[in-house]
This record gives sequence, structure tokens and C-alpha cells, in this order.
Amino acid sequence: MKAIKRVPLGEIDLSDETFSVNFMPDLERLRSSIMELGLIQPVLLREKSDGYQVICGFRRISIFREFKNPDIEARVFSEKEGDDFSLFSLSLHENLTTRGLNTVEKAIVLKRLVHDFDVNRTVVIKTYLPLLSLETHEKILNTFLSLVRMEDEIKRYILKEEVSRSNIRILSTFTSKDRTAILRLISPLKMSENRLREVMTLLEEISRRERCAVQEVVDRREIEAILSEKETSPSQKTERVKKVLMDYRYPRMSRIEERFERKKRELNLPPNVSLHHPPFFEGRGLKIEFQFETMDEYRSVISSLSLLDKTELEEMLQEKHPRS
Repeated sequence: MKAIKRVPLGEIDLSDETFSVNFMPDLERLRSSIMELGLIQPVLLREKSDGYQVICGFRRISIFREFKNPDIEARVFSEKEGDDFSLFSLSLHENLTTRGLNTVEKAIVLKRLVHDFDVNRTVVIKTYLPLLSLETHEKILNTFLSLVRMEDEIKRYILKEEVSRSNIRILSTFTSKDRTAILRLISPLKMSENRLREVMTLLEEISRRERCAVQEVVDRREIEAILSEKETSPSQKTERVKKVLMDYRYPRMSRIEERFERKKRELNLPPNVSLHHPPFFEGRGLKIEFQFETMDEYRSVISSLSLLDKTELEEMLQEKHPRS
């Protein structure tokens, strides 16, 4: 165990991130701990000709600088002591022991191992994925490597919203410009994982069908108008955006839906009666639902249904499968 020494903060180079795996670190808890208890664990540094390189302790050093401390306790390695990979491994294990890593930080670790240190992918999968509490599959490694290549604002969204790995994989298939456009669309909305998947799938299909960039779809007036509405909740905006995207993706189905709703209004159904078509108009059947609390209400509904315009109903039954 190396002896602890005090190192002037001004001699530590925080811009050298050779061993850093930080992304959106939670400094508040660490700040409170240092204020209350002081530094519990010394930082790890490597002595260089022009100062000190940080092996582990970027967050602690940042907070000490914030507090205007002149120096910090450290264990110091000499410049020739240990190669970069050994010191990176030391940093990784200390981070995992003391704080754990978020999703993006795990992606950074895997990128460093595969691309910076040329660790065999099989070794990374079998040894390092379990160390990071990840399943030992090539697909998992590829997912995290795709994440690390994404834009920082996308990474921040993924952390904040706890986006699933399957949706991370979908995001990775878009260009950088299209991902930025998607983020501009989804940030003001309230989306479940399923809804996010649906919206991204629709955007990709519309882009391919109309041979245009996703960015062009997101920038359309109908979508911008929904996003700019101040009285509409994020959940309501989400459903309205999905409806617009469905109209773009399935224009024929949208026209048939409009005709169906128009004809349904013309039937003048009682308030407690509803008429539904099959999902995506797949099939010719219709479903009528009604509610009643008394026998008089029941007889009234049955009487009103018997008076429905049979020609209108027949036309509604003839609507064909609109998807292509």
C-alpha cells in the first residue's frame, strides 16, 4: 500500500482524461459527504514531468477545488510505475467498489477496453460484462458500444429517462442529425418505453417511405404546432404526435378513419352507445357497445339501435384493409 501524501491541487491536470469514466456524475451526495466527513478515500495520481495525472478521483478533486482547498490527500504512482491498462483496471475496480457506474459510464469503460486498450472482445464479454453487472452476450456489448458513440445530449436523455437497451439499439440506427431531431421531438413529451419505440419506428418508416430525412418529418408544421401548445399536457401531446405520425405513415388508413368517424357522427348514436371498427380496419366486422343501469335505459338503447340507417352501416362494413 502506497503512503499517503498531500498534493497541491494546482499541480493536478484534470484535463487529462486517460483514466476517466465519468458522465453526469452525481456530485451532490459526494459534496455533502466531504463537507460532513472530509475525504474518506485518498485519490490516485501518477506523477508526470509537468505535474500529476489523475488515475482515480476526478470528482473528489473537482469538489476540493470548488471548496478552494489548497491540496488533497493522494496515493502517488511514479511515471514509470504501471502501464496505462493496469492503472485503468485499478481505477475501474475502485470506482465499482466505491460508487458504481451509470449506463453511459459502463459504455465508456467498454469502449476504452475494446478500442483504447485492444482487449479481445471475448475477454471483455466473459470477464468485464459480469464485472459491470451486464449479461455476457455479444449483443449487450454492441449495444453499449453504440451508446458511447452517440451525442452527449442523447446520452443525458437516456440516463434521465432510463431508456431501455432495445430502444438504445433503435436510436443507434439513426444518423446523428436524425437522433438530434428525434430528441427535439421526444424531450417535451411523456413517453413509456413502448410509446418511444412506436414513435421511433414510425419516424423510420415514414423517412424510408417518403425518402426524406427524419429531421424533415419532425420539422413539419403539424408536429411543431403540437409541441408549442401550452395548455396541453406532455401525455396528451404524445398521443397527438403519434396520431399525426400514423397519418403520415398510413395515409389511406387515415382517410378511411376520417370517413368512418364522419359516418358514425351521422348515425346520431345515443351518448351511452359506441361503435368501433377492428384495429387497422383488418376485417369487416363492427362492434357496438352500450351501457345501461335500468331496463328502461336498455329498452331505449335497443329501440334507438333498431332505427339506425342500415345503408350507412352497410357502407361502414364495406371499408377495406387500408394498410400497404
